[in-house]
Amino acid sequence: MNLKNLLGFSEFFALDIGTTAVRVVQLRGGGTAKSLARYGSLPVDAKTAESDSTADQKRLAEIVGQVIKQTGITLKDVVVGVPSNKMFATVVDFPKLAEHELAKTIQYQLETHIPMSINESKVDWAVLGESPLNKDNVEVLIAAVSNSFAEARLDMLEGMGLNVVAIEPDGLALCRSLLPNASSGAYMIIDIGDKATDLVISYGGNPRLVRSIPTGGSTFVKTAQQNLNVDEKQAAQFVFKFGLNQDKLEGQVYRALQGMVDGLVAEIQKSIKYFATRYSGVKLEKIVVSGGASTLPGFPLYLANQLGIQIEIGNSWLNVSYPQAKHNDLIALSNHFSVAVGLAERGSQS
Repeated sequence: MNLKNLLGFSEFFALDIGTTAVRVVQLRGGGTAKSLARYGSLPVDAKTAESDSTADQKRLAEIVGQVIKQTGITLKDVVVGVPSNKMFATVVDFPKLAEHELAKTIQYQLETHIPMSINESKVDWAVLGESPLNKDNVEVLIAAVSNSFAEARLDMLEGMGLNVVAIEPDGLALCRSLLPNASSGAYMIIDIGDKATDLVISYGGNPRLVRSIPTGGSTFVKTAQQNLNVDEKQAAQFVFKFGLNQDKLEGQVYRALQGMVDGLVAEIQKSIKYFATRYSGVKLEKIVVSGGASTLPGFPLYLANQLGIQIEIGNSWLNVSYPQAKHNDLIALSNHFSVAVGLAERGSQS
């Protein structure tokens, strides 16, 4: 796994294999002036996306191949995302040392900082800068993913003739696509997927907290299904049509979801408190929401009222140029493409 910027790969495309869809994005240009070349997606069944069986892996490879062909991408070099619920990331302080000494120290202490065996995982790290707690230390972002997951994904893609040049946590990609280039302030990103919610706090242009909470769009639907005593299809319609709007259906959907949503908000508050404790005096400028967080009716407003922080709907194409004629189509897809666009933007920032 490589958390660092790409060097030596002038052209590649991004691949986001999500729980409900496979998405690809190819950009052109260097630096911060990247333009959209190709993009596309195809739906995938959640059971297929998460299965380890040979048959499902073969089906998943077929879908990846179909979306690549459909979009006209001919490149073989690809950057692949790792879902946050499949990886672990943490920020740890280490003494300021020469690069080779720091590398040795980190390697020696890795076992105490990640909840998996070193021998059974791929681990990478990146120095973020001076620690806010001790000027004699540096902050290091450590990320780890299990060998079994990483190797299965590599085997599948390499079996298709693709060359995986980097595997990157989705949380890092979200920062790149949803935050302004060269942003130095403190921002939180909340991205609700089908199975989990990604929380990322970025400060000074680097992620300082990356979390995955096992609450996603399917959790909202299941909660509504149970509390309203309706079938899954009806529950999904209620959730994504009425959400947390209290004046719809006499507030029934709102009340059905409120307890579960408050649990999610409590986890968000914990992350904000952790950041405030570690980075004393640094104020979160705003919270950017994407995925289901941006489309669930009433949810952004509910967050703003509960947290007292400005909420902004994320735009995946914020740092990408494209023809004005495509604007409406791309904005309509924005909440689904945050990870894919962020992966495609690798190398555009220092």
